[in-house]
Amino acid sequence: MRAVLQRVTRASVTVEGRVTGEIAQGLLILVCAIEGDTDAQAPHLAAKIAKMRIFKDDAGKMNLSLLDVQGAALIVSQFTLAADLRGNRPGFSAAARPEEGKRLYDLFTAAMAQQGIPTATGIFGADMSVALVNDGPVTIWMDV
Repeated sequence: MRAVLQRVTRASVTVEGRVTGEIAQGLLILVCAIEGDTDAQAPHLAAKIAKMRIFKDDAGKMNLSLLDVQGAALIVSQFTLAADLRGNRPGFSAAARPEEGKRLYDLFTAAMAQQGIPTATGIFGADMSVALVNDGPVTIWMDV
């Protein structure tokens, strides 16, 4: 699975004019299931993200995790993270098929909630508008 984390002071996702998820301080997590990903990767990725120390402590150092700051996660599916960029037009054949991608996305979302992280989501496969205020800015790319 692949994820892009953005530390935010607030973020929201809108589908067809309706806000489907929003958070205050926390992480906007764009997530993509790659062909061949397994069920075990979803909770592994969730645990790693929940404990990743990317929030500032009192000294201004990135020493606190999402759990430490009691932040939330806005989780948005984004198959374009599987882009193959060998040419001028990206290909997405490395992304998991939609049914499998949704299943793994749902497993990941549930695993984040099981870590004690309040979660909000977009709608898998929908055309979404994502708004965020990136804090830092801090943006981190991850593969598991």
